[in-house]
Amino acid sequence: MRYPDEVVEEVLSRTNLVDVVGQEVSLKKSGNNYMGLCPFHNEKTPSFHVDANKQLYYCFGCHAGGSAITFMMQYYHMTFQEALQALADRAGVVLPEVRQTPEMKAKADRKTQLLAIQKKAATWFYKQLKTPAGAHGYTYLKKRGLTDATILHFGLGYSTSNRELYSLLKKDGYSDDLLKASGLFVYDDRKGVMNKFWNRVMYPIMDERGRVIGFGGRVMGDGKPKYLNSPETELFNKRLHLYALQYARTTKKNYMILCEGYMDVITMHQAGFTNAVASLGTALTEQQATLLRRFTKEVLLLYDSDGAGTLAALRAAPILREAGISSRVVRLEPHKDPDEFIKAEGAEAFQDRLDHALNSFLFMLDEEMKKYRQDEPDERTAFQRDCAERLLIFHEPLERANYIQAVADRYGFPVQELTRLVNQLAALGTPAAAYRKPKPGREEEPGNRGEVKAEELFLSYLVRDPGAFASISPLLGPDDLGDPFCRNLAEILWKSLEKGRVDEKMVISNFEEAENQRRCQEIFHADLPLKSQDEIDKAFTDVTVSIMSRANNRKMKNLAKENMNEFASLITRRRLIEEYKTGKKRLHLHLKEESPA
Repeated sequence: MRYPDEVVEEVLSRTNLVDVVGQEVSLKKSGNNYMGLCPFHNEKTPSFHVDANKQLYYCFGCHAGGSAITFMMQYYHMTFQEALQALADRAGVVLPEVRQTPEMKAKADRKTQLLAIQKKAATWFYKQLKTPAGAHGYTYLKKRGLTDATILHFGLGYSTSNRELYSLLKKDGYSDDLLKASGLFVYDDRKGVMNKFWNRVMYPIMDERGRVIGFGGRVMGDGKPKYLNSPETELFNKRLHLYALQYARTTKKNYMILCEGYMDVITMHQAGFTNAVASLGTALTEQQATLLRRFTKEVLLLYDSDGAGTLAALRAAPILREAGISSRVVRLEPHKDPDEFIKAEGAEAFQDRLDHALNSFLFMLDEEMKKYRQDEPDERTAFQRDCAERLLIFHEPLERANYIQAVADRYGFPVQELTRLVNQLAALGTPAAAYRKPKPGREEEPGNRGEVKAEELFLSYLVRDPGAFASISPLLGPDDLGDPFCRNLAEILWKSLEKGRVDEKMVISNFEEAENQRRCQEIFHADLPLKSQDEIDKAFTDVTVSIMSRANNRKMKNLAKENMNEFASLITRRRLIEEYKTGKKRLHLHLKEESPA
């Protein structure tokens, strides 16, 4: 649910941001503000500022910023609701209870019972591991090098083939409807109820909050399948979760490690690499990539050193890229997997491999190069063209130029010729260009990123000079902005500006997604060149007119023919736009240069 603004404002008003940030960052008073080393990126010179009066923080290095809620979300990787609840508990504010319909309450109660069943099952599996019936499983885990502390930490267990767990849960009062929905049992008309995970070492699967939602089981012996996951249930969908994320989410490292299986993750955590997670018996999904994006901007791909592992890395890299995550590939040769590597060479050597992980785009080109004979001119030319087409996925000029330079250096291509070829292919609209997708959350953006930047710049001017709202409001409204995020932000700003003030922390608190909070604070803290007043007014006029013009064109195209009155008003508006474009009229800002702090 979305709590009313009054509730959010009360929590923030009773929260001291300096105290919240000061628990994790060493702050020193500097004038009216506090400064420290940014906790969100590595730096040696403090660029992280906390404004005690505005109750806002901002880093001039990585541009992280926002309110106390934003800090809790960014630093502790919480959701908006979790951050608000944590601050409310800290401030002694009781959040209003959610008003639930009978259907909502029944659904919530059912989920609570299903979670309780999973937790009871995990406890039972763990206890079985230390009994004679589970000795086979315990011996297996010890032979894999796991300590008792690690076994306890991950809640590993063993599932026997008897009906003891079913009888135990029935005795606790759970219905067959719930037990069937738990995914722990198989109901057969002839054989009755059977334990789904029999004769298997059990790996509890938890959500990011540490609640057991399902299990993975590794068979002891030659049974099939070797690994078995819980079926899809009301709690568990393997496409939406990552193994060990409940631990890895707390890492202070600026990257996460994505590997294949349960034992890979557990071995790495035991060796001190607690930022490792694994997809749950499936190739990386878009949903898992989106989940990772909440906690990191970089992922190291660490799959087995075989053909299947290479293919998995090649498939995962573009999915991560589309989610806004950069990735690198860790090579483990001559070892097969992390477990084998760490046992053979130790944690220090393993860390060295992580430090020298290869950019995933270059890894992909390395694999592609194997298809071409580099001593044959025709095939080398074909490889160069292949590289050029793949470089088209980088649509930002600076990023593309950097990758062109890196590719040219790595494979000995003339950088100018490669640049020319990439530009030619881009102009021709080659098939590779069609693979470019908008970044997550931007699907509805106008086709030109420049249009979005213009709208963001317009809003930046407006929040810096709320007094300009009086001259702006008759000319355009939030609906005139094409980008969904900018339109949403404009609606919030319009309501604030109509009241005569803009409270940055309350504006940001209207957005529960971390990405939207980041864009919001970037707009508030945009670096606006303050030159002469005439240049400021011209820039503000130009960006406003460009938005008015695009909005006018969109509306005229979509206007029904019979609505002539509205059509006439758009014609009048277009004449006004021309007057602004030709300089006959101009909008005025009265910005005063302020210190960046």
